[in-house]
Amino acid sequence: MMRFSVLAMMLCAAAIQADERQWQLEREEDGVSVYLADVPGSKYKAYRGVVTINADLAAVQAVQEDVTGSCSWIFSCQQQRLLETDGDVSELYTRFEMPWPVKARDSVIQVTTRTDGDGGVTRLLKAVPQRLPEEKGFVRVQRVDGQWRLKPLGEGRVEVIYEVHTEPGGSVPSWLANSFVVDAPLQTLQGLRAKVEGR
Repeated sequence: MMRFSVLAMMLCAAAIQADERQWQLEREEDGVSVYLADVPGSKYKAYRGVVTINADLAAVQAVQEDVTGSCSWIFSCQQQRLLETDGDVSELYTRFEMPWPVKARDSVIQVTTRTDGDGGVTRLLKAVPQRLPEEKGFVRVQRVDGQWRLKPLGEGRVEVIYEVHTEPGGSVPSWLANSFVVDAPLQTLQGLRAKVEGR
């Protein structure tokens, strides 16, 4: 339990740092806005996607908490499974497809869920790469810092903010890195909205 408490505090600190980033609008498409920001010491940009979903908070949460099913709407997700849950903290293992000739990636992510003062929900994301032995044929993602923010807007609508900075590990061509930081939030939020709204 102490391990989870310490990591929760670290995640809160990462979320505060994310709020201080200088976000620049990169694309607006199909009701999804994508913003990018530089991250000191990293050659990879952080991304933030924002969308409004016509559903109540419980419906959005239910779709997100279907760990295996979530792979159908998370960008480039090949496989996902739940490793462990302890109260508000869960750990997930995910495999990601990558275009040839880049090697596929996998990650172990710790998700800490909290209820916010406005009735919304925040899920803090943190990579814990040493949680499992590395898998043959996959490059383990070494760093993920991010969050999901679900904010009720009333009248059956929820604003969803998906914000992440990733160090993918290994060698990633610049063209792929640049497209990923836009495609990941855009397609993930489009997929989540379609799933929740039953499109």
